[in-house]
Amino acid sequence: MRNALPSEVAEVQHTLERVRNEIGKAFVGHPELVNELLVALLANGHVLLEGIPGLGKTLLVRTVGQVLDLSFSRIQFTPDLMPADIIGTSILVQSPNGERTFRFQHGPLFANIVLADEINRASPKTQSALLEAMQERHVTAGGQTYELPKPFFVLATQNPIEMEGTYPLPEAQVDRFMFKLRIDLPDMDDMRTILDRTTGAAAPEVFTVLTASQLQELQDLVREVPIASHLRDLVIQIVLATHPGKPQAPDVVNNYVRLGASPRGAQSLVIAAKAWALMSGRFNVSQEDIHRMVLPALRHRLLLSFAGEAEGITTEEILTQVLAHATTSWNPSQG
Repeated sequence: MRNALPSEVAEVQHTLERVRNEIGKAFVGHPELVNELLVALLANGHVLLEGIPGLGKTLLVRTVGQVLDLSFSRIQFTPDLMPADIIGTSILVQSPNGERTFRFQHGPLFANIVLADEINRASPKTQSALLEAMQERHVTAGGQTYELPKPFFVLATQNPIEMEGTYPLPEAQVDRFMFKLRIDLPDMDDMRTILDRTTGAAAPEVFTVLTASQLQELQDLVREVPIASHLRDLVIQIVLATHPGKPQAPDVVNNYVRLGASPRGAQSLVIAAKAWALMSGRFNVSQEDIHRMVLPALRHRLLLSFAGEAEGITTEEILTQVLAHATTSWNPSQG
């Protein structure tokens, strides 16, 4: 593992600032959401985005694709959507000499950024097809395996208030998302800016800052960011503290949680902290980086017990107490 030069880290920070500025030309407000989305991109992870319709989720993802020179595809998930509709299918084609052969027609999954809109409206069979793509970065059709473009990034949306006609996402698929992010209504000032930009004559022009290959180089650099052993142990302490019955678990977990975060949650937390450190202009992970990434990386990995659901407890409230408890009982000298 090499040590990055200060000038190299500063250049990365400057480039990512340019990316944020370009995104901000089209997508107004929500700076923390944009930052967390960029962290997921740098960490090569998928995102589950929760928010009511009309908040600009499609605009955000499309704009990110423009700024990073990535191909973009949007899939509207519906109950009758079949796996072949997103993966693709083999079609019969005839050559000029009359010979007939089957050719695979790529589906909308074959893009760098895929917006899976209202993912919980699709049937479990179609969700499973997306799960393979997210995990393996390839799809299987007709017994053949087809590699997806690199980088490959899924941003799936779901409506938090409308449940009729939806299929709950399996825990295994939810766990494949590196982050779960929430998008809220803009405030008064941001709403004014949105109206000015979207109801006027001139649309903002967004420029490309990074290419796909440059983004992959940054993804490789993120993995080289060092994390001290005692901070790695803090991550483990936090994840174990989300499991009821474990010695590290606080009372709130024992009382209200049925299942805690998986080892994949610990992996996501570490790589996210590395990406956040690099975005902050540092080539080392700090305790604050880990604290900052706990909610987006773990909020969707906790399953509440019946008591937790009945009490209206949120996973954010639980994780806040878990973080405080794990940090208090954590002994850095043991690392």
